[in-house]
Formats: sequence, structure tokens, C-alpha cells
Amino acid sequence: MRRHTVSRSATAAGLAPGQQAPTILQGPGWSQTGETQSEGSAGVGDAFGISGIEAFIKHGYNVVTWDPRGFGKSTGTVTVDGPDEVRDVQRMLDWLATRPEVELDAAGDPRAGMVGGSYGGGIQLGTAAADCRVDAIVPSVAWHSLATSLYKSDTYKQGWSNFLASLTKGRQVDPHITEANKEGNATGHISAANIDWFAERGPGDAVGKITAPTLLLQGTVDTLFTLDEAIANYEALKDTGTPVSMIWFCSGHGYCETKAADGDAIPKATLAWLDRYVRGNEGAELPSGFSWIEADGTTHEADGWPLTNGTPLTGQGSGRLEMLATGGAGPDTHPTAGQMLAGIASSITPTKATNAVDIDVPVEEDATVVGAPELELTYTANVPENAKVPSPPDHIFAQVVNADGAVVGHQITPVPVTFDGKEHTTTIDLETIATPAKAGTSFTVQLVAVTPAYYSTPIGTVDVAKASVKLPTVTDLGGGADASKT
Repeated sequence: MRRHTVSRSATAAGLAPGQQAPTILQGPGWSQTGETQSEGSAGVGDAFGISGIEAFIKHGYNVVTWDPRGFGKSTGTVTVDGPDEVRDVQRMLDWLATRPEVELDAAGDPRAGMVGGSYGGGIQLGTAAADCRVDAIVPSVAWHSLATSLYKSDTYKQGWSNFLASLTKGRQVDPHITEANKEGNATGHISAANIDWFAERGPGDAVGKITAPTLLLQGTVDTLFTLDEAIANYEALKDTGTPVSMIWFCSGHGYCETKAADGDAIPKATLAWLDRYVRGNEGAELPSGFSWIEADGTTHEADGWPLTNGTPLTGQGSGRLEMLATGGAGPDTHPTAGQMLAGIASSITPTKATNAVDIDVPVEEDATVVGAPELELTYTANVPENAKVPSPPDHIFAQVVNADGAVVGHQITPVPVTFDGKEHTTTIDLETIATPAKAGTSFTVQLVAVTPAYYSTPIGTVDVAKASVKLPTVTDLGGGADASKT
């Protein structure tokens, strides 16, 4: 049977017969179907900061949505925004070019932009890399590489992977997806063939082929596709000269400690980006090259990324970490109510651990911590002789806890460790974080044995002779405006 994707379209509000308008293609998240509510959704951002399609229709854009291959009413096999899904979107562009209500750049080339979050963000990057007819994209909480996002430091991101796999029940899924899930749950590792398959689903190096101006939206509490994924995309686009801006806000695959107050800042930035680069309105007020909106609505801005580093906050510690199944980082038993993904993410969200090697990092002056903390570790790790486990331990985890006892951004990083009874020294960058640092307080960097976010093997000991930490501070973040009042 011929594979096909079910799509739906709506015409821009107020468009008279014979008139044309630019078009926005909005892709849905993993396992979801294309939005059909063209009334009553204007200005209502979802968990990923994307407005309902009515906002675009009322703003003068035609809109196309669709059920991705293998989901909803579409047939075919789910292949994680692979080449087949990209070709499906290209066929939509072909069809748009034949429609009388669609503004064209040239014959066969519709004036079109793309929006969408998560899976709907990934397809934008893949499509824009393959097809120059896309005039601008706004990928929200997307990824750079599925190999790095789902398999950080060769460690299986078990919590999110199992949840995503559960959403494909009853669907035709590429065998690589199911095989990788079985491998990860059995041993914590994925075969090279399956890693390569996920890496080929990009966008990876293909981001360097994108010429469409790109506004990257990423969540500071996103534990599936972390800030590092957006940074990698930003740097690749910047290197090739493609217009690019990046906004961080308290959203994504996760939830805020308090209800976020970013107001309509993200929808406004999205419409401005589309108005400038799709509609061609040179007077559109674009966002700064880099913006970070705190959960309370406070906005910091800079001309771009990377930022200018200040003096790092530092600390040292030592101790023995018992590789126990208890006392680890998470789950969160008190998630913030009223947030869309809190119920799902809480079971795999890191919290302050009771079994940990703690490293105190004092804050002597007010500062702003933004970037990837650096951990240098000298240790000796052992496992009992003749230990019978599905997979020997080969990593521990590191997280940054603030003065309130919360894990900053809910981020936790696998740290590779060699369990051979010999002394080793390793240096690793942890997941990027963004947080204010108040004088007179302190952070605690914790080395922990287990977390529901990743596969763990709780057996053995890690004797930490010395652990040194640097939390990066920055000096060129201006602003301080309350985005909820803009």
C-alpha cells in the first residue's frame, strides 16, 4: 500500500478570492496528530511555547498541519523524523505551490515557514537542511543529535526513552527503535548499528546546510533535549552565516519548580521572526541574538552566543560513594501542579540525593551562572569479585543543587568511570545550566550512584580522592525586564 501522510490546511483570515498569503507548516509532537482547532486556540502556548494555529491564521498566514508518518491517520512506518518524513513535508510544499491562495517566491516555491515543538521541531531542521524552499523555521525544544540526546556519554537515557516507546504502542515502528529500547533496558548500552541509525536521523552535521533564518527555542528544565542540543545547532548555523537567534525559557520536556511567568514573550518572538523572514516585514522587532527568560519572567539578553565568561565559582570535595540502589537522584515526589508534563516527568526527574559525595561551591558575590559546569575527578572505583550483574557499572552521575535544595534545571549528567581498582583522573563538562547566584549562599555539586533518568548499575564503590568543580559565570547578559509584562 502506498505510504502517505494525512495533512490539513486552513486559509488566512480575511483572505479574499484571488488574494495570496504566506503559509506556516506546523508539525506536532511525538505520537501526536496535527492540530485541527482553528478557533479558540489563539495565543495559547502549549508546553513547548507554540501558539495554537488560530494565532497564525488570524495573523494572516495560511496554515498546514499533518499527522506524521505512522501516527494518527497517516500510514507508513515511524522512523524518527528521518528522510521519509522529510520527503512527506517536501510533498506538502509541492502541493502548496499549486494552491491559488498561497503566495509564491517562484513557480513551485511557496513562501513558507515552519513551527512546532519536539518532534515538530526536529522535522523543521531536517526539512530546512534538505529543501531551500523553506523561508524560516522556529524549532522549539528540538535536538541536534538523537545519539547525544538519548545516549549521553554512552549511557542510556532510560526514563524518557521508555516513556517515548510507550507512546508507539499499536503503531508500525522501525525495528531500530524497538531494538535500541530493549538493548538499553537490558544493559544500559545500545549497539553501534542502532546508534548510527539514530545519528542518521539528524539533523547533526546537516544543520550546516540550513540557509533558512532560524529561531531556536529551548527549555531550561528540558531533560530530554537539553540546552546543549540547542547550543550545538546555534553554533552550526552561526558558523555558516545563517541568521539565528536562541531563546531559553522555563519549559520543554520537564516542568518548572514554580509556574513559569514568560507571558506571551515566546509567541511574540515567533510571530516577529516569521513576519520578518517569511512575510518580509523589515520592521518586525526581532529577538536578541540570545535571550534567557527565567521562570519569574526576568529576561536577560546578549548579542549572541557564546557569552563572555566571568570568574567561575569553584569548590572541591572528596569522599566515598557507595553504589546503592537507594538514596539516588529522584524521582520527584512533589512535582509542581498544573504543568502539562509534570505528572509524566516527575518519575524520572532528578532531586537532591541522600547517598552522594557532596562538593560545596560558595557564592561570595552576586553572579549569574550560565554554561556547562566543569568537573575534574580523581577516583578509584571497584566492584566485588564475581559480581553477577547484567552490565558492569561504568558511570556515576553529577548534578548541581541550589541553596533551596532543588536540582538546577533538573539536569543530571552521566560521568564515565572505570571500575578496575586503579586511580584515574577525568574531566567532563556537565549539562548546561542557567541560574542566578546570590552572595552568601552556596551550590552543592553531588556525585550520585543512581537516578531514574538513566540506566544505572548499583554495585561497587567509588572512592573520590579529589573532585574539583567550576561553575561558569557570565558578564554580558543585559536586561532584567519582566517578560510577563511585555
